[in-house]
Amino acid sequence: MKGQLLQIASLGNPVLRKKAKPVNNVKAREIQKCIDDLLTTVMDVNGVGISAPQVYQSYRIFIVASHPNPRYPNAPLMKPTPIINPKILSHNKEIKKDWEACLSIPGLRGLIARYTEITVSYRDRKGEKVKRTFTDFIARIVQHEYDHLDGLLFTDRVESNRDLISDKEYFQLLQSRKLTKRL
Repeated sequence: MKGQLLQIASLGNPVLRKKAKPVNNVKAREIQKCIDDLLTTVMDVNGVGISAPQVYQSYRIFIVASHPNPRYPNAPLMKPTPIINPKILSHNKEIKKDWEACLSIPGLRGLIARYTEITVSYRDRKGEKVKRTFTDFIARIVQHEYDHLDGLLFTDRVESNRDLISDKEYFQLLQSRKLTKRL
């Protein structure tokens, strides 16, 4: 990857609340650079996903890059995948609550309900149309990043303040294997 490490926008920055603009020309130099920079940034900061709005760029682009790391030790391994102009076509009926964090809200996690399977259409970085079904943790990442493109954060989906936990407490409970769905 030849991308540049970018600064991540934090909670409160207006860019995180704006609906991102569609990408008209996937092959444009600035779009390809944005993708490279997102790929570099997400891997450097131990993320499993990142969206263009999180790096101050209003494009409907995100990266899904699930891999075990200090923030998500049990994440499945997948090749980092750029997703451009996504549309969620369908989802199953099963909804599961699980803990999510966000690079734009450091130190906090929330128990968020998400569909366990979604089908998405999008363009890849070459501009090719792709239709793909994502499940479980990867489906959660896709839905989280998709929300960023619409100006939503995981804190908007928390049902109760009791469903928030600090990273410090989360990791202590994870280590002691006492983490439950609800605290």
